[in-house]
Amino acid sequence: MDDVQYYKRDLWEVENLKHAEPHFRLRKVARVVDRITHGRPCDLLDVGCGPAALARLMPPGVSYHGIDIAIHEPAPNLIEMDILDEKISFCDKKFDVIVAQGIFEYVGLFQSQKLAEIASLLKEDGKFIVTYQNFTHRKPQIYKLYSNVQSPGDFRGDLSRFFTIERCFAVSHNWNHGQPVRPFMKAAQAHLNVKIPVLSPILAVDYLYICSARGPGDDRPAARGPARHAGMPAA
Repeated sequence: MDDVQYYKRDLWEVENLKHAEPHFRLRKVARVVDRITHGRPCDLLDVGCGPAALARLMPPGVSYHGIDIAIHEPAPNLIEMDILDEKISFCDKKFDVIVAQGIFEYVGLFQSQKLAEIASLLKEDGKFIVTYQNFTHRKPQIYKLYSNVQSPGDFRGDLSRFFTIERCFAVSHNWNHGQPVRPFMKAAQAHLNVKIPVLSPILAVDYLYICSARGPGDDRPAARGPARHAGMPAA
C-alpha cells in the first residue's frame, strides 16, 4: 500500500535503547531457546536484535549472532543492516535457531519475502522462534510505528507457507494490551506455554510460534496467505 511508512535508523537508534534491559517477552523467548537447545552447542541468529539484550540470557553453548538496523556497540557477531532494504543474511552462515521477536509488526508489505529469507538461513533440523502481536485482543494496542497489522490467523497462514508450525501459545495474557508488569503476574505467566481456548484469543498480548523447516513432504506450494496490509479494524 502506498501509505505504508517505514522508519529508518535515525528513529530506531533511539527506540532500541528502550529495550536495553531484557523485558518479559525477551526472557520468555530465552527460556524457550534454553529448552530447545538442551545445552548443546549451536548457532543462533537474532533478527532485529536491538541492543542484543537476548545475548545476556543465552545458555552456555549458544553462539549468538544479531542483525539490526541500529547497532550501538559494534562487534564481530553483530551486523548492522536494514532488513527491508537488504536480504537477511549473515556471512553465508546457516543457523540452528533463528529468533525474530517483535519485528514482523514493522515489515509492511515485505512479510512474505522476509519469512522466505529467514527460511533459507535455517538448518534442516533448525528451529525458528517468532512472536507476533494479537491484534484481535479485546483492547488492541496499535502502536503508531506499526506498518503490518493483521489478525493472528492471517499471520499464521503466511508463516505456514515457509515453516512447519510445531507449537503456538500466548507469550502472556493481560486484560489490557501490554506485557505484565506486576511481579505476581509475571511469575504466574513466566512458564505458562499454552494457548487457552476462549481466553487466549481475547486476552493474549502476543503469540509465540515455534517452527521448523518445511520437510521434503511439504515442498508443494502452500496456499498463499492474504495480502499484507497496514491496518485492520479493531476487534
